[in-house]
Amino acid sequence: MESVSLKKSLLDNHSIRLNEKAATWQEAVLKAVAPLVESGAVDSRYGEAIIQSTEKFGPYYVLMEGMAMPHARPEDGVYRDAFSLITLEKPVQFSDGKSVEVLVALAATSNDIHTGIAIPQIVALFEIEEIIKKIKGSKKRSGCLTAN
Repeated sequence: MESVSLKKSLLDNHSIRLNEKAATWQEAVLKAVAPLVESGAVDSRYGEAIIQSTEKFGPYYVLMEGMAMPHARPEDGVYRDAFSLITLEKPVQFSDGKSVEVLVALAATSNDIHTGIAIPQIVALFEIEEIIKKIKGSKKRSGCLTAN
């Protein structure tokens, strides 16, 4: 099993979008998944699968106030392991009352990738002090994010 790197995936797939507009959590999920669809990592139905799963089970992927990792099952249209990262101009609220403004969408081809590789990288990223504030304050310059 080859390890998927969060940073390498974001850069290789050009899957970072900053200051997106979304009126609802559903729209935010679709925006987060769009770079994965564009790069060919997932089928176009993957975003809808996440929305249906959220409506059935609740927002299981809201990891903390401000941040979510939307994902669905591998059989919901995942072709290869990948990540995307978007920030929202204004936070959206989920049914559990949490507001989210940074979404890191995950496409995982297996549960092993999801639990053993993807989750630890996301957790490590969000253990960085004030990371949401730093990501929200970033600007994209020639393919890289730079902090203000």
